[in-house]
Amino acid sequence: QTAFPTSSLFGLDICAASFTGAAAQLMQLAGRREGPPAIVVTPNVDHVVRLDADAQFRQLYVQADYIFADGMPLVWASRRSAMPLPERVTGSDLFVRLAREAAAQQLPVFVIGGMPGQEAMLTEAFARVYPGLQIELYCPSMQFDPAGTEGLEALRRVNAARPGVVFVCLGMPKQERWAFAHKDAMHAGVVMCVGAAMEFALGFKSRAPLWMQKIGLEWFWRLASEPRRLWRRYIVQGSKFAGLLRREWKLQRTINDNQKTGSGH
Repeated sequence: QTAFPTSSLFGLDICAASFTGAAAQLMQLAGRREGPPAIVVTPNVDHVVRLDADAQFRQLYVQADYIFADGMPLVWASRRSAMPLPERVTGSDLFVRLAREAAAQQLPVFVIGGMPGQEAMLTEAFARVYPGLQIELYCPSMQFDPAGTEGLEALRRVNAARPGVVFVCLGMPKQERWAFAHKDAMHAGVVMCVGAAMEFALGFKSRAPLWMQKIGLEWFWRLASEPRRLWRRYIVQGSKFAGLLRREWKLQRTINDNQKTGSGH
């Protein structure tokens, strides 16, 4: 379904798309609303490490219709590949752009996430930050089971709303498991698996300054902001990623050498 060329990295076919191009394509799909929706994932370093350790979940993840590189290290890694990625396309940035566009186009949006009982507070926050946005929210329990009662209730509510975009903010792997489990029965245009993006989109958490984002230091900003919660993700997972990166570059070098040999050089 992807409209973009892809770069094969860490076993994922990542869309070589600009942010503007990605947002425009997703808004076009959002206008359909009848389903089944396009599923969008935005892997970062943590996701790549976790996917490497969980082959079963990886088989599910790679079925996404659009895979965009959220993490700057993935963009850097692509520079040795046959199809370098032009830039990051983050879940947080897509959330903001799509919410604004949906408000402008009067396209309904559905959000799954937040803490139980927060629906009214979050609805008020969305009305303040994205005036005119038609939005419905479902804040399930912390024991949310993608295939269980709450997973089915989320599907029922989404289908009643028939939204252009569903933002699933449950964290990996729950959000992806829910999206893939119910894709074929869902009436929506696009399902975005975007983790903590809602908290940034509503200003509950601050993103790194733009200069830090551009040079790939957003992870450092987040670690400094929430060290106790995120140290494992960025320090432990980051060191594991270094090993995966070496393996990936060795693979890319082999592919490049074989192509040269095959073309007679």
